[in-house]
Amino acid sequence: MYALDSHAESILEEYRAHLPIFKEKREEIEDKVRKCLSDAGILVAAVESRVKTEDSLAGKLELKGAKYKSLADITDILGMRVITFYLDDVDKVASAIERLFEVDWEDSVDKRKLLDLDSFGYLSLHYICRTPGLPYRFEVQMRTILQHAWSTLDHDTGYKSGVEIPRYYIRNINQLAGMLELVDEQFSRIRTELTDYRRRMQALVASGNLDEVPLDGDTFRSYLGLNPFGPLNRRIAAMNQAEIQEVSLMPYLTIFKALGCKTLGDVARMIKENSEAAYQIACYQMGLTDLDIVSSSVGPQDVCIAHIMKSGGGKAIIRLMFDELYGPSESNESMAALLMEQAKDLPFMNL
Repeated sequence: MYALDSHAESILEEYRAHLPIFKEKREEIEDKVRKCLSDAGILVAAVESRVKTEDSLAGKLELKGAKYKSLADITDILGMRVITFYLDDVDKVASAIERLFEVDWEDSVDKRKLLDLDSFGYLSLHYICRTPGLPYRFEVQMRTILQHAWSTLDHDTGYKSGVEIPRYYIRNINQLAGMLELVDEQFSRIRTELTDYRRRMQALVASGNLDEVPLDGDTFRSYLGLNPFGPLNRRIAAMNQAEIQEVSLMPYLTIFKALGCKTLGDVARMIKENSEAAYQIACYQMGLTDLDIVSSSVGPQDVCIAHIMKSGGGKAIIRLMFDELYGPSESNESMAALLMEQAKDLPFMNL
């Protein structure tokens, strides 16, 4: 079937004889890699593996069969590719691979050290590895998702295929490669800076320097970890000896922002200044009931309602809050109207 000499044909026969082992080990190795990355908390875009087909191997042997003494010299019969989202994750994956398998450092290559402008799609890290039960080495390629996409597009356009391409197109291709490499680097840089920012904000929250912490999704989540509504919720629940059912309080981020809070310090002050009024609202609502379960959202909701009432806001503002929290509904209008009616008798409204 193939134009092979006797030496190349013997390598192909060796491949055929060991093909079942390659196929069995492919699944085992891929499973081990997936589990290792998952256990290490390394999120990747894809883990792919394959055993080289007979046609592909024969084509390789036709071109350069004399280069190989035996099948053991061909290191990509079993190949795996791990595609990461970020540049710095390539090194994390590499560290995991080093723990899993014996790496043949002499034949492994870090193509990321290439400096050519048009080498972007080839900047993957290639490890040649060994594992027990497989008498042959195998290859693991690690690259980013942008590098992988560029390599695929590059292959489809026929660039570097030996086909003559006008210099104008080569120049444009090289420019795009440089742009994508810059994008890859910037994504990693931004992630690193965001991680540093989150750590700084978490440290400020933990230290109590809340006026220095801008109010956003990350900082509000950290603040909620301090359970700032816990004392108020426990006080409200104690009226009926009720159990507190924990729910997410993240929806209140939008509410606090809408009420003018810019920092976590503003939120903390709003809680402090309105907790007594919020308790009065809860007393009025629960005083004649036998509720034995209350939501952990009762505290922040009543704090916001108290703030709106004390600031001169009326039914329309409270309804907007309910619409944001629970979705637009006519019943929100009735609830807001009832609250405003009840508030006339509350002590904090008559000071």
